Amino acid sequence: MEAPPLERKLAAILAADVEGYSRLMNTDEEQTLATLTSHRTIFDGLIEKAHGQIFGTAGDSVLAEFPSVVHAFNAAIAIQQAMWRANQELPIDRRMNFRIGINVGDVLVKNGDIFGDGVNIAARLEGLADVGGICVTRGVRDHLRDRVDATFEDLGEQVIKNIPRPLRVFRVLFDQEGEPALDLTAPLVGDPKHSSSVAQSLSQDSDDARHLVEVAFWESVQESDDPAEYVLYLERFPYGQFVELANARLESGLGSGDDPAIELAFWETVRETGNKDMLEAYLVKYPNGQFSDLANIMISNLLNARSAPSID
Repeated sequence: MEAPPLERKLAAILAADVEGYSRLMNTDEEQTLATLTSHRTIFDGLIEKAHGQIFGTAGDSVLAEFPSVVHAFNAAIAIQQAMWRANQELPIDRRMNFRIGINVGDVLVKNGDIFGDGVNIAARLEGLADVGGICVTRGVRDHLRDRVDATFEDLGEQVIKNIPRPLRVFRVLFDQEGEPALDLTAPLVGDPKHSSSVAQSLSQDSDDARHLVEVAFWESVQESDDPAEYVLYLERFPYGQFVELANARLESGLGSGDDPAIELAFWETVRETGNKDMLEAYLVKYPNGQFSDLANIMISNLLNARSAPSID
């Protein structure tokens, strides 16, 4: 059979991911999925209103392409402001926040999917953003500087895995509580058919569920000798298609096990996740490590919290 055509083009890419999704799912799967469905209905509607096209989604992760950087940026601001409003109606422990990264670059289009460094960079930028925040490259900042009402904080040169040169990254400073510029009341966002299609999409268990965002992220860490990179992958994609390989690489012992700086970096990443599987991964690699006692205490506390009876 003839191979499908491969198209190359310049595009503005928006990558987004739910902060602490695995933690929310461990706490209450049903409520987390309900919140995700509601948030994604708003999220997807705003992307469409900004003339964007969603290419990849893993439920808690979204990858979209826009015809212009301005459209992508306006969508990102409106999404974060809309998410802030939606979260005010929820208990604090059920609030769901996204991180967003925006890049403009060369991408490859094949079989309705997008690939390439432009996608990889956007996915990594999202990981650098604050909770509820947005990070962009210098190219995006330069294009937007005189076109939008926002300011940018220089985060300096950042090393991105599998990208040969460091990238200048900027944090977007905006009013999270401001009124979204895009219309949230138009029929698309509140359309029951649209909401239903989002819910159906999120419930599908198929190959598409671990789509371009996960692949791009994995490609950026798979050659690394830093265990923290694999812990970060497992925290973001606990049911991903590369989980077994990531765990195998952690268990094999990456880098120099005698270097306390490597253990410290690994522990700090694990501790921040507060995830039982990640804590156990630390103990597998460092069974007699300097933080092994603390790891065991944290695991015990997590198990006790799960087994404790709920109080109405």
